[in-house]
Order: sequence, then structure tokens, then C-alpha cells
Amino acid sequence: MNKRILFQGIEKTKHMEEHCNKQLAKVEHLLEHERTPVFIDLRLEPSKVHAHHFVELRVKTPTVEKISTYEGPEFYEVVDHVIDVMYRELCEWKHKETEHRRNIGRHNEVKKQR
Repeated sequence: MNKRILFQGIEKTKHMEEHCNKQLAKVEHLLEHERTPVFIDLRLEPSKVHAHHFVELRVKTPTVEKISTYEGPEFYEVVDHVIDVMYRELCEWKHKETEHRRNIGRHNEVKKQR
């Protein structure tokens, strides 16, 4: 799994990196059984002019590519929001994929029930 945290326009701090890694652990756990390569890119871009910090999270695997972005006044809340949205989207995708796998080969059974 290739994980990258990119700090744009901000100095990399140990506390911010630990917070991001702690939050990204949920996404990593969800993707640990996916086919490789798995790429996770988190881009942190604070605003110097006004209090609207931008955070973007990209997750790319051989079967799915998702992007989550958010902009807001509190930097840590923006990071948490972006990662939580991505986690929910990946959970929904994983649920749909498992449902699809279960239904393969059952087409004739479904037809008989109608």
C-alpha cells in the first residue's frame, strides 16, 4: 500500500502527520485485502489569506478510484471530514461489490422466483 501525505504551503509537523495517519488507518484497514497496487494520497493545503483550508484525499486501486475534497475554517475538522466521507464511500462501494459477487450465478434462481 502506497500512502503519501503532501503538505502544500505548510511545514510538515509531527502532530499533524500523526493525526492524519491515525485517521487514515480506517481507510487502510478497509483496503488491506484489495488487490495491489493501492495508492492513498492526502493533500493538505492551508489558506494564508482566509480561514478556508483545502484538503483532498485520493484513493486508487485496480478496481476503484475515489476522490474526496472539502474546504473549511478548522484544519483538523476538514481533515477528519474528508477522511470520514471517503471511508463511507468505500464502505458503500465494498458493500455493492460483495452484493454483486453474491448475485453472480443466481440469475436463474431469481427468474424462477418471479
